[in-house]
Amino acid sequence: MSDIALHQAARPKAWLLYAFATMVLWGFWGAFTGLSAEWGFPETLVYCVWSVTMIPPALYALARTGWRLDRDARSLTHGMIIGLLGAGGQMVLFYALTMGPAFLIFPLISLSPVVTIAMSYVLLGERTNIVGAAGIVLALLALPLFDFSAEGLGEGRVLGWFLLSLIVMGAWGVQAFFMKLANRTMSAESIFFYMMVTGLILAPVAWLMTDFSKPINWGADGPWLAAGIQVLNAIGALMLVYAFRYGQAIVVSPLANAGAPLMTAIISLIVIGTLPGPLKIVGLVLASIAAVLLALAPEEGTTVDTKSKPTAS
Repeated sequence: MSDIALHQAARPKAWLLYAFATMVLWGFWGAFTGLSAEWGFPETLVYCVWSVTMIPPALYALARTGWRLDRDARSLTHGMIIGLLGAGGQMVLFYALTMGPAFLIFPLISLSPVVTIAMSYVLLGERTNIVGAAGIVLALLALPLFDFSAEGLGEGRVLGWFLLSLIVMGAWGVQAFFMKLANRTMSAESIFFYMMVTGLILAPVAWLMTDFSKPINWGADGPWLAAGIQVLNAIGALMLVYAFRYGQAIVVSPLANAGAPLMTAIISLIVIGTLPGPLKIVGLVLASIAAVLLALAPEEGTTVDTKSKPTAS
């Protein structure tokens, strides 16, 4: 039995701990990430700051493994694919938001787990029981409700932003699939390192997309506040890689994607005092039930490569 399989046997719900950590970190990130743009620091520059915040957790994770980085062709290819799909999708999202309404774009993008589930079911042979299946369905139903708004439905219906939204949805769905696939043959730390590298590679593109003719907040509540918020995103992403390492993609993907906005809504209610609308409340209820079902679902059909490399966690 491989080291990873032994680890799974000893800690059968390790994936759930990492997924929950992702939900909490992304929940706090989601609750406060909008502050940067509201206070005059544009989203394109927020991306640049985010790419830098990926460096500390990437180096910390590698240090824990003795600085062992998978450098073979397959690992390099998988790592770059994962990184480029994630960072590239973010770049496309920036452009889509200049063309269409966010209240329609984000619900479309939130359905990326559909792509991950379909690919994992067909290509990886992942399966779950009826409890897990019910949780997946409820999570997918809840996702669009978190960002959907009925206001202005007749505005901005342009084919361009719709296609771009589908591209982002597909990119992030495929990214999650490759995250699981790569975890079979390379360390989670190496995966995250390549995600960090590709994020930095695309940072100049975000910089060039910035409109410097408009006032930009360069004060402490500009880039420094953004860094404090975006590091939550970065660490959450590392936790997600570990969640995919030890859990099925068909369960981890919908749980993390539905659980994060659930946490955001709870945190916003407690800290900011923002009461969600009726649709979001429905989404909260569905996501809560889905989270419980996915957490209780037995891990069936998980296939682990016996030649996989061990990873620290």
